[in-house]
Amino acid sequence: MISVRDSFVQVLLDVPIGERFDYRATPEQIADLAPGDWVVVPWAQTRKVGLVVALTATTDLADDRVRGILAVLDDAPRLPADWFGFLGFVASYYHRPLGEVALPALPKLLRSPPGAKARGSVFSRLRRRALAPPGTGSDAHPPGRSPELSAAQRDALAQIIASPGFEVHLLHGVTGSGKTEVYLHWLAAVLARDACTQVLLMVPEIGLTPQLTGLLRARFADQTIAVLHSDLPDAERAAHWLAAVEGRARLIVGTRLAVLTPMPALAAIVVDEEHDGSYKQQEGVRYSARDMAVALASRRGIPVVLGSATPSLESWLAAQRGRYRLAPLADRVHAGAWPVLRRIDPKRKAMVHGLAPETRQAIELALSKGEQALVFMNRRGFAPVLTCEACGWLSACENCSTFRVLHRQAATGGPARYTLLCHHCGAQDRVPRACPTCGNIDLTPLGRGTQRLEDGLRELFPGARIARLDRDVARHRGAAREVIDAAHRGEVDLLVGTQMLAKGHDFRNLSCVVVVDADSGLYSGDFRAPERLFAVLMQVAGRAGRAGAASEVVVQTRFPLHPLFDALARYDFASFANAQLAERRASALPPFVFQALLRVEATKLETALDFLGRARAAGEPLCAVGAPSGGGPDAPGAPGAPTAPVTLFDPVPMPMARLAGKERAQLLLESASRKALHAFLDAWLPRIAELKGAVRWQIEVDPIEI
Repeated sequence: MISVRDSFVQVLLDVPIGERFDYRATPEQIADLAPGDWVVVPWAQTRKVGLVVALTATTDLADDRVRGILAVLDDAPRLPADWFGFLGFVASYYHRPLGEVALPALPKLLRSPPGAKARGSVFSRLRRRALAPPGTGSDAHPPGRSPELSAAQRDALAQIIASPGFEVHLLHGVTGSGKTEVYLHWLAAVLARDACTQVLLMVPEIGLTPQLTGLLRARFADQTIAVLHSDLPDAERAAHWLAAVEGRARLIVGTRLAVLTPMPALAAIVVDEEHDGSYKQQEGVRYSARDMAVALASRRGIPVVLGSATPSLESWLAAQRGRYRLAPLADRVHAGAWPVLRRIDPKRKAMVHGLAPETRQAIELALSKGEQALVFMNRRGFAPVLTCEACGWLSACENCSTFRVLHRQAATGGPARYTLLCHHCGAQDRVPRACPTCGNIDLTPLGRGTQRLEDGLRELFPGARIARLDRDVARHRGAAREVIDAAHRGEVDLLVGTQMLAKGHDFRNLSCVVVVDADSGLYSGDFRAPERLFAVLMQVAGRAGRAGAASEVVVQTRFPLHPLFDALARYDFASFANAQLAERRASALPPFVFQALLRVEATKLETALDFLGRARAAGEPLCAVGAPSGGGPDAPGAPGAPTAPVTLFDPVPMPMARLAGKERAQLLLESASRKALHAFLDAWLPRIAELKGAVRWQIEVDPIEI
């Protein structure tokens, strides 16, 4: 029993040191406190919101070092123990403090201490805030009955519904095969079983949520839907989060952060486009939301569906080994012919605005028939670089090992204004009036991005209604949805944009897809580049011919005979994936080995490399030890013997060595056993923490970019 005189609570805070922090509680406070409660505590000269994880009668701190709780947020929902258990797994797997996982998972508004003049509880205000009304569809999805499923869809649905507990289903459906309908029928069946159950539907991109939410509101008119992503206004995001946590919302739609939301009655999880790299967090705790969705389903004993036309090689291998159950959808639901793939080699062609004659003719033919065309280029801005042809000057970024991209700014009148923008550090400059090196006033854009491509298309097709969608457009709230809805209404003839157009959109009148530059992934140093390239090309090609009409995909490539394009022409993911897996196995690359990456940044590259060298030396005696019995967390179903050694590679500069004024280097480590890798990290990371040096370092488990 807790002593009234000495009552302490252990609190999680969003700080990169320590796991939990001891605070003193008064007898009045301790009377009603329990793990999962919210408190405001002092931290240095500020205040922070924290989460109580334990109550204790003792502390190891000296009495004069224990500070008291400032306030208990008694109107906040008490967070469940199983949520803390899951976040503990996430923190252990990625080797980060639990507070760094738990607190950032809360909406910003709720982890901000209440001000002195705050009127009432923020939680009470959020509970009174109405979510979007149920039953409202969208232009693309008016309220109505769900379509009848095909035989393949019914088979896949029956397999998934038959799972009473934890099981991973890999729904491998070609583009246009109706994966979404399988999701919705399954979720409807789960919701119908119990009036309190909740389901989670995850998507990789914020831009996909409006269309999907409109479909859900049309289909589930009697259900409250919570939408969770970082682009929502703070109050709206917090209100949706609170509705999910308190069980008032039964359908939760969100991006990667949604998997960290406590949902008391979660009964089913869908991860759409499971292969997408956007599920990997790139700041803070670098978790994979797809992998953590599988872990969450395992801990809760519920089924999870991973859906994709181009599954990740990790998931494909898991299905081949029997750890995941494969549910194939091999045909399009409307039984239309696949788009015909044409490969156009731009060499020795009369190129106009980056388009070959055959490409221009294909677009013209689609427009003449009253159909839509899509021109895909995964490079935003006006031009990748500005150059001086007299002396060779290039618009390099002063802060990063890259170039500043030429962007045209939106203008309400008068001549267009241009800026130079770094896509990595965000630094922005005016375009110089003359070359900074030689004074030449004739500066030339080199290459093209979506803005310049849009200008060229307007010149080539002056009568066409053209719309562009990329991150520059989407950063204006509601702009992406306006473009997509206009395309669905038939108010756009020609779409131009980046991979934001390649995912999940069902353009019924689109018959021609053009890929302007398909070669970037063929000569990348990243071994995952072909996998990513095939996935994005398969996705963008799948936008064409979805209503069953004749369609074609035109790919401009300097390597038309590359095997990747042969597989793409057959829409044969299986042969491509199996060939890639054979190469990975022969080269001892993931998913046949497991990796972690130690990244370091410093003011000088030599400092970063020196620190990594000392870290490597500290780890070398541990490499052959292997994992002790039960050592290290293991992802569900991970293969590998627990005694495999760990290999430490040499420290090297990162491909972009300089970022935002800091020099960066990395050290790769890998093992044939996931358990051995984690056991090594458990022993090695404390030694790294003891190393001296003016650096910042971070460990990333299962990196997707090296």
